[in-house]
Amino acid sequence: MSILSVNVNKVATLRNARGGDRPNVLQESLKIISFGAQGITVHPRPDGRHIRWPDVLELKDNISVELNIEGFPSDEFLEKVCEIEPRQCTLVPDPPDVLTSNAGWKVFGNEEFLASTISRLKGAGIRVSLFVDPHEINTKELLALRDMGADRIEMYTESYAVAHAEETVAEVLSVFQNCAQLAHSMGLGVNAGHDLNLDNLAHFAENIPELKEVSIGHALVCDALHYGWEKTIALYLDCLKQS
Repeated sequence: MSILSVNVNKVATLRNARGGDRPNVLQESLKIISFGAQGITVHPRPDGRHIRWPDVLELKDNISVELNIEGFPSDEFLEKVCEIEPRQCTLVPDPPDVLTSNAGWKVFGNEEFLASTISRLKGAGIRVSLFVDPHEINTKELLALRDMGADRIEMYTESYAVAHAEETVAEVLSVFQNCAQLAHSMGLGVNAGHDLNLDNLAHFAENIPELKEVSIGHALVCDALHYGWEKTIALYLDCLKQS
């Protein structure tokens, strides 16, 4: 079964909207873990609009499941990540002002930058995943990432979510299946994230047997407003158990 890693950025967004410490990111994360989530994901951004580095450090010191830190590998980001030493770091090609991650890495043209970044993280004992768009990445680029020392890719799933909602999913899903199969054949692990939810997750997981981990934040937190954490986590885990 794939691991469910819950992105708690939106918990911090709610806290920051009012100031103070309610809701408390660590306390809510511990609840999420107690209800069965196998990972916590955070994506600290330069403007500190949601998760902040003190939150990340507190999580690392107090949670029992794997911590996944996402972000653009600036020097400051890499310094913080290597200091905190999460189980996994997911590299995304986000500019500082982007609202949410909306593109995968263009490998060719960034080889030196990516290779040095991956090497630095691996030297700190951190598993490295890279956010990629299955519609744009090709076999040579996947091989290049593998040869640079990357451990995994995270497939950017917005196009799948849109196609699933419009019931035009078969052709789009085949792109993700091919990407996952190729990556797996090269020894790369396969993660996925972005716009996965209770309507589309089970179908995705059933059709991507290589899937190791999903990272879900916005949709899951929205569902928790209706169902509460316990039932919401159970519903998402049930989607993954069907695969």
